[in-house]
Amino acid sequence: MRGYFGVGAERISKAMNLGAVLRTAHAFGASFVFTIGAHHRSRDVRHADTSRTEGHVPLYEWGSVEELRLPKGCALVGVELDPEATDLPSFKHPPNAAYVLGPEKGDLSPTAKSACAHLVKIPTKFCVNLSVAAALVMYDRVLSVGGYPPRPVRAGGPPRFDEWRAVQKEKRR
Repeated sequence: MRGYFGVGAERISKAMNLGAVLRTAHAFGASFVFTIGAHHRSRDVRHADTSRTEGHVPLYEWGSVEELRLPKGCALVGVELDPEATDLPSFKHPPNAAYVLGPEKGDLSPTAKSACAHLVKIPTKFCVNLSVAAALVMYDRVLSVGGYPPRPVRAGGPPRFDEWRAVQKEKRR
C-alpha cells in the first residue's frame, strides 16, 4: 500500500474508546494516532489496547486544533454525520491522510471542520461508537488503496490474492 495514514479524535473522553482506536490503528497499519483536546484517563487506555500500541505506533496529543501538526502533504479528513459530507463508499482516499473523528457525544468543532481538506460520513441511520467509526474508516481505506482485486460478479471470492497480484505484475511489464 502506498502512502500513509493516521487516525485521531477531537475531545475524546472515554479511555476505552481511545484504547480501541489505538489497537485497531495498530492492526490496520496506521503510521500514527493522535488526539486533540482529549479528556481521558491515560492509565485506563491500557485496558482496551491489548496490543500495547505505544511500542509500535506513535501517539501525538495536541491541546487544540491550532496546535495540530501534520506531515507536509498530509490531508486532514473529518469523519462526521454531516449532510455536506461525502459518503465513505464514494470517497477516494488521499495517499497521505489523517482521519479525525469527533467526540463520543458531539460533533467535530467548527475549527476542526474548517481545517479539514475533506469531510466524509459513514452511511448509517445514526451515529455509531467512535471506535467503531474509526475502524470502518480504516477498513474502507485498506480496501480502497490496499491493492486488492475487484470483487467478483458472482458470490464467493476471487482467485487467491497472491495469484491475482502476480497476474497484475505481469500486465505491467
